[in-house]
This record gives sequence, structure tokens and C-alpha cells, in this order.
Amino acid sequence: MTTSKQVLGPDDVRRATTRMAHEIIERNKGLDGVMLVGLQRGGVWLAEALGAEIARIERPVPVGSVDASLHRDDIGLRPVSPGAVSEIPDGLDGSVVVIVDDVLFTGRTVRAALDAVGEYGRPRAVQLAVMVDRGHRELPIRPDFVGKNLPTSLDEEVQVSAEGVRIDTGGASGDAVGAS
Repeated sequence: MTTSKQVLGPDDVRRATTRMAHEIIERNKGLDGVMLVGLQRGGVWLAEALGAEIARIERPVPVGSVDASLHRDDIGLRPVSPGAVSEIPDGLDGSVVVIVDDVLFTGRTVRAALDAVGEYGRPRAVQLAVMVDRGHRELPIRPDFVGKNLPTSLDEEVQVSAEGVRIDTGGASGDAVGAS
């Protein structure tokens, strides 16, 4: 039997996005050379929301997306569904790239994203923004900007959208949401 529990509502997600946007501006002492790159699939909506909030606060920044699925180190261990479009803004060389994802779990998707972004140029710095940090890291990756630290068990699934954050327990399928 699957049980579902909402841990953040739409207003909580909006507030976390606003806070993260302010933190990105503050940490980078402005927005010169800053661009947001959302990870396909779950990070794109969040990158767009962060971009809209940053534009509201100060000024627009480039927002793009990257599909890191073919750069994963576990291709033979789990299903891979490439085909999402990567759209990297021009001028990646020397910029500060903020990789954006909905959930940070093992860190393997972020490692793959670093390789994928590297194919488009050499940023001056790479930062990581996530709405939910689940823990359970398998690689030494730590987010710079976090909406919510949410310790979970390995068999729980975390679903993140602009409408909120839910944890599903029990009846988990082999390919869990939020298994990045």
C-alpha cells in the first residue's frame, strides 16, 4: 500500500524559490556572468521559476536546460531515456553556471550534468541549486542553494513540482522519482 504525505505546499515552494533567488544574487555579488541551467526533466521548471524570480528582483539572466542522461555512470544499471533537448545559453565560457534540479539524492545525476555542461564550454564556476536535498549521497556533491533538506529513507519517493513536495512511502517502483 502506498501512502502519500505533502511536506510543502505551493506557497512553501514559492517562498523557497524566492529565498534561493536572493541567495544566488547575494552569493555571486550580483548577476554578472550568471546563468541558470535546469536538468531535464525535473530541474527545468525550477530553473525557469528561479529565472523569473531573479528577473523580478534585479534583472533577467539566461536560462537553459541540459539532458545529462547519456553522461550517467549507471547507464547499464537503470533505464535511460535520452531525447530531451539541451538548450545551453551562449557565453558559457567564463560564466557562473548554476545547475538546477528538483531533487538531490545520490549525486549521480549532478555528476553527469557536470560532464554534459562541460561539452558546451568551460564555466568559471559551477554552483548547484535544488529544491529538495534528500541526503543519501554516493558522491561528494553538496548543493549551494537548497529549498528544503528532507531526510528520507531509501524506499521513499519524493515528488517535486510548483504545486508542492510529496513523499510517497511503500509500493515504490524500481525507478524512483527523486533518485538523482
